[in-house]
Amino acid sequence: MTAETSQTLDRGLKVLKLLADTDHGLTVTELSQKLGVNRTVVYRLLATLEQHALVRRDLGGRARVGLGVLRLGRQVHPLVREAALPALRSLAEDIGATAHLTLVDGAEALAVAVVEPSWTDYHVAYRAGFRHPLDRGAAGRAILAARQKLPEEPGYTLTQGELEAGASGAAAPLLGVTGVEGSVGVVMLADAVPERVGPRVVDAAREVAEALR
Repeated sequence: MTAETSQTLDRGLKVLKLLADTDHGLTVTELSQKLGVNRTVVYRLLATLEQHALVRRDLGGRARVGLGVLRLGRQVHPLVREAALPALRSLAEDIGATAHLTLVDGAEALAVAVVEPSWTDYHVAYRAGFRHPLDRGAAGRAILAARQKLPEEPGYTLTQGELEAGASGAAAPLLGVTGVEGSVGVVMLADAVPERVGPRVVDAAREVAEALR
């Protein structure tokens, strides 16, 4: 900690990060141990965060992330989109296909950023805001594969005709980005995805992940 920073705010943000990384919540004792502070400090932190609906406690006393984070999260998509655009532009121009960043939204895959190539005569019309089930299309399937921790090789997912007849897709999951679950991919009018596209998509996903860390 430096003179310009707040120890209390720092601890509060650490609490939120710890809670965001667990599906089952944490007790006061568990938080106290992870933060290296006494239980009284944790109680005060939780009480303050609860006042802002950023944390909630269930009947068993376990603390979880509160619904208040949704209000903060409304501004996340524009920030993620901005960070991803350089890698998506490079991918679209290199492959000559529509590139996209897709994030999980409930049980669906949501395209939050789309870049079309500038030099092709035709390409798939794929728009930001487009939704589809996670188990259909390369973007969603890549995310599901990452959830299931399937073998990383080749590290990308290919599909053909699942979302649009005559269109093929390739996507790779975003890895190592806390709090963001998504994939980077391309969609093209082709019966099959060219061999070089898969590895190129993996590289683009890695670039986006690094930009978001």
